[in-house]
Amino acid sequence: MAGLDEINETGQDAQRGGYSRHVWQGPDLELRAWFIERAERIGLAVETDRNGNIWAWWGTPGPDAVVTGSHLDSVPGGGAYDGPLGVVSALDAIARLQATGVTPSRPCAILVFAEEEGSRFGIACLGSRLMTGTLDADRARALVDPDGVTLAEAAAHAGIDPAHLGTDRDALNRIGLFVELHIEQGRGLIDLGHPVAVASSILAHGRWRLTMTGQGNHAGATLMTDRRDPMVAAARAVLAVQEAASARPGTRATVGRMNIIPCGTNVIPSRVEAWLDARAETDEETRALVSEITAGVDAAVAENGCAVSIVEESWAGSVHFDPELRDRFSAALHGVPTLPTGAGHDAGVLAASVPSAMLFVRNPTGISHSPEEFASAEDCMAGIDALEKLLRTLL
Repeated sequence: MAGLDEINETGQDAQRGGYSRHVWQGPDLELRAWFIERAERIGLAVETDRNGNIWAWWGTPGPDAVVTGSHLDSVPGGGAYDGPLGVVSALDAIARLQATGVTPSRPCAILVFAEEEGSRFGIACLGSRLMTGTLDADRARALVDPDGVTLAEAAAHAGIDPAHLGTDRDALNRIGLFVELHIEQGRGLIDLGHPVAVASSILAHGRWRLTMTGQGNHAGATLMTDRRDPMVAAARAVLAVQEAASARPGTRATVGRMNIIPCGTNVIPSRVEAWLDARAETDEETRALVSEITAGVDAAVAENGCAVSIVEESWAGSVHFDPELRDRFSAALHGVPTLPTGAGHDAGVLAASVPSAMLFVRNPTGISHSPEEFASAEDCMAGIDALEKLLRTLL
């Protein structure tokens, strides 16, 4: 796709492979500038809201708008499609409608959300959570990235007044409905043999920070029997996470990030921080999984003479997309399948406030959040065809 080719070199990560594009850092700012230029090239009027989300309006902004879009940021070492595919597809779908002489009968916009992945400040769907008021603005301003930069400082550096972060009812009330196109993060469409699907639901999911403390000491001078090593406690805690989730079919739990302090080769750590991601079909199942994980982690840490604190950093309950919109879209696309997803999305955050839907484009690898993520040109075109058709029926 031409749009993806235009940003192919932005944010490439030589160490991890793939892309590292984090909110309000260099690559993300480049992508935001690229989107603004691309949108203005097809005559859209661009504005940035109080939370750093970018709107590109086709026609006069107003209420009951048909809004589509996604995000441009990535996880560390992420793939090329997660987020940008939805943005590029929205631009291309609107350009096609313009080329065929369509004049929208209601407001229409492309919306690019800030910090969907949560890779810089730890909270996913930051822009949509702030907009809807599901994330407290004071808490958001105080978030700190791995380099010690607060979100308030980062926002100010990007030209966004941190004092204005927070619930944005004016922006939210303009959305009549929202549809997000996204690469599928899983194997559903591979197994079904379809290039496109409509989303049915999102699993409940959350993130927790585990801080394990012990006794920092000399690696050569401290006998094994005299150690309170939080790194060993962390290793056993990770195994407890794996065992708890494996015992509950359909649940998922991952420790994908750790911070070792002071992180010296010949030093027994004094503290280890680890981040847990846990998901299940329902809120109750996810909470039950985390309770079981907590018990297992507590036992594993205590066995090594260490202590642990577990703090919830974010939570998103299960989402069921608007059934009328879901069925209407599936029928309009000749009965394409409907699929649940284990991945969180801005559309899922908006779903509690406005009618929302999602389109998935087949990923033949079934892999996401990795450089191996992929979608064929033919399937990408099928996604644009589907989005264009839906927009045509809505406008």
